[in-house]
Amino acid sequence: MDRVSPLYTLTTHRLTLRHWRDEDSESFAAMNADPRVREYYPSVLTQAESDASMGRIRGHFEEHGFGNWAVELRGRPGLIGYAGISHPSFPSPCGPCVEIGWRLAFAYWGHGYATEAAEAVVVAAFEKIGLAEIVSFATVGNLRSRRVMEKLGMSHDPADDFDHPLLPGHRLSPHVLYRLRRTAYQSRRTTMP
Repeated sequence: MDRVSPLYTLTTHRLTLRHWRDEDSESFAAMNADPRVREYYPSVLTQAESDASMGRIRGHFEEHGFGNWAVELRGRPGLIGYAGISHPSFPSPCGPCVEIGWRLAFAYWGHGYATEAAEAVVVAAFEKIGLAEIVSFATVGNLRSRRVMEKLGMSHDPADDFDHPLLPGHRLSPHVLYRLRRTAYQSRRTTMP
């Protein structure tokens, strides 16, 4: 896929999804140091590791014109998490693909923000960027993320499930894979009230 023009801001009823700022570093690091937020990752991140992650996110935007947007509440500046689409950083079993993902600080769980942000990303992925399909994956036990995938209309085929290649033998290695094709998204949009 050719590089697209950067989409720096998406908005929803309650959220703004925007490009990252240097001042997001502290909030992002606090989120990545929280064991509740990192429950389905091998470990929490140090400030330096979190900053490196933020740098990779920004680099993905520069290279591809899309990525994981920083999320904040509308009218209340300050990072609460991220949501977006990106190319997996490892050889994915779904081949060349674009993954939708999200992560929010613990204080913002349980309010529907992850689903709301992810829905805006789905619209951008299909209607502005023109992707044919997006995928999402998570460790088997991450039921909260799986519920968001299902709310987005993503489908799960157990035949697509895989062991994460960067976590061989780890308890978090077994992953589920969900898919959403543009045709299914369009069909769902036309049947929504």
